[in-house]
Amino acid sequence: MALIILSSLSFVLSLATVAFIKKRFSQQLLDIPNERSSHKQPTPRGGGLGFIIAFAITSLILYLLPTYFPQLINNQPAIPNPTFLWLILTPLTIVGIIDDKQGLPVGLRYVIQLSAAAIAVACFGPFPQPWLTQFGTIGTIAAFTLTVIGMTAVINFYNFMDGLDGLVAGTTLIQLGFLAFYLNQPLLWLIFAAILGFLYWNWSPAKIFMGDAGSTVLGATIACSLLNNNNDTLQAWSALAITLPLLGDAIYTLICRLIKRENIFKAHRSHLYQRLQQIGWSHAQVSSTYIAITLIIAMGIALFDRIAAWIALAAVAGIISIAEIYLQRLKSS
Repeated sequence: MALIILSSLSFVLSLATVAFIKKRFSQQLLDIPNERSSHKQPTPRGGGLGFIIAFAITSLILYLLPTYFPQLINNQPAIPNPTFLWLILTPLTIVGIIDDKQGLPVGLRYVIQLSAAAIAVACFGPFPQPWLTQFGTIGTIAAFTLTVIGMTAVINFYNFMDGLDGLVAGTTLIQLGFLAFYLNQPLLWLIFAAILGFLYWNWSPAKIFMGDAGSTVLGATIACSLLNNNNDTLQAWSALAITLPLLGDAIYTLICRLIKRENIFKAHRSHLYQRLQQIGWSHAQVSSTYIAITLIIAMGIALFDRIAAWIALAAVAGIISIAEIYLQRLKSS
């Protein structure tokens, strides 16, 4: 009951805060369409701050009033620890807000992301990689290093994928709900509810975008949830499959650009989701497709565990291949 009350509060706070940001700061945080944009109308960004604030307030209530939420607090370390989480999310939020308003050098942003990832690994430990840690200190250092680099990749991939109305918000909503259930992390229901409040404003046609602050925080939250798994290797790797619809697109696009020797740090419109929108799919159609695939993967893993995770990997690879063939045929015709 307590979790339902806190989640309901998170939803309402997010809904109201995003509306306030949209009304009060729309001109200061206005996203003007350019040749790389997928939208045609000037639209305010920074709405991610709305669900971040809602999540921060409700997780603070949980932290300050533990006697009212014993079923959550006594569930450590599965919550995950709100103090650890906000130690990681706060610098990403601050940098994201500044970047949304005036822009920041890529190098500075990545240094902050590396620092946040290093804190995450220090708090939650590296992602399970027993084939490395069995080699002692050197293997452990390698596992830590790969986890830090991997987390920064996740943060940036979620940012890159935030280009259509409701795409990242809707897909991450499913991911967080699944992880809250599958990894027994009830704190995630609070940000689940907060994103649901934001999605009301972000669904097509979007009235506001989440901006870099929102997308990087979502990527970091997903990464932290995957790290906070009590060292259950099989469960952690199975849970990772829930990110495949978003990360699969991002990784595939990155590989294609590397093969073509393109500058991977330069903004572009070559993600699969962008290309689908360019050939005539609506924002809602593309976003709904990614959300549906994520939901199917979530149900499969919940029912069949790691077997479904392997099937999901093969299925997403197959879907990407089919999408590429479909797009190439349309292009040639």
